[in-house]
Amino acid sequence: MPQPLIIGHRGASAVAPENTIAAFAAAIDAGADGIEFDVRLSSDGVPVVIHDETLYRTVGVRRRVAEMSADQLSGFDVPSLAQLFELFKSNKLLLYLEIKGSENRLTEECCRLVEQHRLKERVIFECFDHSKLQLVKNIEPAFKTAPLFKSSALSRSVLKKSIAIEADEIAIPPRLATLQLVEEAREAGIRIVTWTIDDVAGLKRARELGIHALITNDPAAMLAARDA
Repeated sequence: MPQPLIIGHRGASAVAPENTIAAFAAAIDAGADGIEFDVRLSSDGVPVVIHDETLYRTVGVRRRVAEMSADQLSGFDVPSLAQLFELFKSNKLLLYLEIKGSENRLTEECCRLVEQHRLKERVIFECFDHSKLQLVKNIEPAFKTAPLFKSSALSRSVLKKSIAIEADEIAIPPRLATLQLVEEAREAGIRIVTWTIDDVAGLKRARELGIHALITNDPAAMLAARDA
């Protein structure tokens, strides 16, 4: 498979509302190698796919996700994690699942659904709170994890922290991606993923560095550039 892999950020969010079934379907139609998405817990304990704590930025509604049921949220195009998994059961795309909530219950429910839908080989758990990824590994060591790091992180600490939690991949902004880090990570059996890249120059640099996958808002454009 050509490298880097092209992963749709919150689906194909350049052409459809982020983290919606429409955005995920657009990523599938574009031929993306996978998608990235965010998961929170509804008031009735259902993992739902949305980035923010509230609905204000995406649909202009001043309500908190944690105070609404999954049924209520579905009325605002917020799918459940189970619905997303159903959409992807007929293909083999990778699924980068970012844990957004702080509740251990959310992490546990996500793990349960991954097992239930038999997606252990395709889901990569992401989180800025690395303790949540440690919990994932405690639940099932075979689950794949990718700690997220902000651009303010120190490059020398990124690999050390990732090895400490037995990560499979590392998800970083392009600024942190260096040839040294990629090579040292590879020696440790860890792949590098970068986010969010929407330009050809960024794609070219990712390819030159040997980046495993890049996350983009416009998978169709990045695929066209990669495969040209």
